[in-house]
Amino acid sequence: MKIYVKRGLVVGALAMTLSAGFFIGQAAARQEHMEAALSSLENAKSELQSAESNKGGHRVKAIEYVNDAISEVHEGIYHAE
Repeated sequence: MKIYVKRGLVVGALAMTLSAGFFIGQAAARQEHMEAALSSLENAKSELQSAESNKGGHRVKAIEYVNDAISEVHEGIYHAE
């Protein structure tokens, strides 16, 4: 049951992030490469969150780096207006 709740939270967070990315992309000039990068980062984040947690802290650190990269891509799209 625990895994279903965790998976549901991941899917919900991913859906919200993708929705936000979609609306940001619509407001800005078409940013195909940035949007592709954002999609890849979201996929990477989902995969990292689905991985087993026993990775000596490296999985958690990788998620932090991916979150930082997602933020930077959002900023890049915003500043391209």
